[in-house]
Amino acid sequence: MKKYISIILGLMLLVLLAACGSNHASNQPQEQKPSGGENTQAPAQGQFPLTIKDSTGQEVKLEKKPGRIVSVMPSATEIAYAVGAGDNIVGVSNYDNYPEDVKKKEKVGDLKVNIEKVVSLEPDLILADTGNGEAVDALRKTGIPVLVMEAKTFDEIYQSIEMIGKATGNDAKADDVVSKMKEDVKEVQEKVKAVPEAKRPNVWIEVDPSLFTAGKGTFMHDMVTIAGGKNIAGDLDGWKQLSEEKVLQRNPDIILNTYGYYDKEGAAKIKQRPKWQQVKAVKEGRVFALNSDVVNRPGPRITEGLKEIAKDLHPELFRK
Repeated sequence: MKKYISIILGLMLLVLLAACGSNHASNQPQEQKPSGGENTQAPAQGQFPLTIKDSTGQEVKLEKKPGRIVSVMPSATEIAYAVGAGDNIVGVSNYDNYPEDVKKKEKVGDLKVNIEKVVSLEPDLILADTGNGEAVDALRKTGIPVLVMEAKTFDEIYQSIEMIGKATGNDAKADDVVSKMKEDVKEVQEKVKAVPEAKRPNVWIEVDPSLFTAGKGTFMHDMVTIAGGKNIAGDLDGWKQLSEEKVLQRNPDIILNTYGYYDKEGAAKIKQRPKWQQVKAVKEGRVFALNSDVVNRPGPRITEGLKEIAKDLHPELFRK
């Protein structure tokens, strides 16, 4: 079991590091003109053929509305279901577990995508992420249209949802999903806006027990900031590994670990670290394990993760 947990944590971290970079994020998601995922043609909603520029700048041509879709990344799968294309999904990655219906779908591998399996499913569209690494090039070589996501911030998550909505002929539903997510963000912002700067807790985001964390330019940094906290790694760009000494020096008020789904004892192990006994978060019992799949996947459920973090940071503001 320990070996299994180690493998899963390693793969989670690989996805995060590969999929996320060091672009700066705003503390408050704003309406932006997309830098990727925009149409290069302007057909009416739901009409084909169309050409879409994906998050890597690649132009993806779709002659017709995709009837069969393979998704090789859980976040892309969740987006497809959210915008109304779930019935068209015929293949998913080994890590897909949401929604429940994905358990009925053919599995096409993990980060090492089984290209032959994907092709055998005869998809009209493949949904991928830059976190799939070299598999993206291999998928493109099949000649099947491949739409690639890369969402590092909330605004880029919105763009990914709109992009997949356009590609699957579900523009209106995608707009609804994004609107609901923005309402969730606004709800949290309204609840914490009166919290003075001095009362905003210093937060350590632990992505992995080897002390990888999220700096600015990541959606996890966005979540902590929007939720009324101060990321103690907010002076760093992207995903970074800190030494134990540096984490202890920064003495967080709250510790959030994002791998609790895969290691149920993760929070307890943090509390038991010998050198961490004088850390404020440990002394005050404010070490929390987050729902890994909700906070790690840049998709529609990310605002659920935001609310979960906000409740951990300011429980008094979210009591019913």
